Amino acid sequence: MRIAVTGSSGLVGSALVRSLAADGHEVVRLVRRAPRGPDEVRWDPHGGTVDTAALGPVDAAVHLAGAGIGDRRWTAAYKRELRDSRVLGTAAVSRALAALRPAPRVLLSGSAMGYYGDTGEREVDESSPPGTGFLADLCTEWEAATTPAVEAGIRVAHLRTGLVVSRSGGAWGRMFPLFRAGLGGRLGSGRQYWSFISLTDEVAAIRHVLDHPTLSGPVNLTTPHPVTNAEATKAMGRALHRPTFLAVPPFALRIALGDFAKEILTGQRMVPRALLDSAFTFEHPTIDTAIAAALDG
Repeated sequence: MRIAVTGSSGLVGSALVRSLAADGHEVVRLVRRAPRGPDEVRWDPHGGTVDTAALGPVDAAVHLAGAGIGDRRWTAAYKRELRDSRVLGTAAVSRALAALRPAPRVLLSGSAMGYYGDTGEREVDESSPPGTGFLADLCTEWEAATTPAVEAGIRVAHLRTGLVVSRSGGAWGRMFPLFRAGLGGRLGSGRQYWSFISLTDEVAAIRHVLDHPTLSGPVNLTTPHPVTNAEATKAMGRALHRPTFLAVPPFALRIALGDFAKEILTGQRMVPRALLDSAFTFEHPTIDTAIAAALDG
């Protein structure tokens, strides 16, 4: 297939591009700078434009671009950046794909576990309603921005991804050095659920959704075995042979992270119902195997 990908330089995007290219697919990367090769096409998420003439026909698109959730302290300005980079960017991609002739068969658009808000002990699957809070509102608006693609008859799937376990980036990537130094510990009470997925399974799941025409709408990209933050902390300690008796109190999180602290102290206990019902098999289903895979990778 000829597949357009945004966010191709990020943790998941770069791994996905390598996987697709290794299997002979032609990948066209949408970039915000001037293109440097024939496999790149210019787009402007904030301006709402995509160079569709250069893009040409594509069979599928995977839209993963957006400002990093945990990259900076949340201020009012950064929360606007988080929203605009996702909602405006998704709308631009959706309009561009809807205008192509022929239109692509499928658009996989990024979303996140934050859609469900704080679920406490309650399990949620793709049929569950949105929660409350900034991320829940953002995810709802983010997913709605794909409407032009849906109306054009393109199969659209929303990838509600959990915490990706990898040493190379993302939230987990920032934790590995802390735990190696013996500074890792639970966040707040540690009772909040963390729904996670290994980077290997994340890429495999995205490709699974690409290849299964029955999968549309929300798809939870997490393993079937969510753990609490305290359990994840203990698993990191076991894997790295480091103590994990420290705890970061909520007030310290608020000082360091701003409004993001509220989201860190909430949790989502997700079930990947759509993946399981479509016979997807996880290579690293437990927290211990996911961490081991990250250390081996």
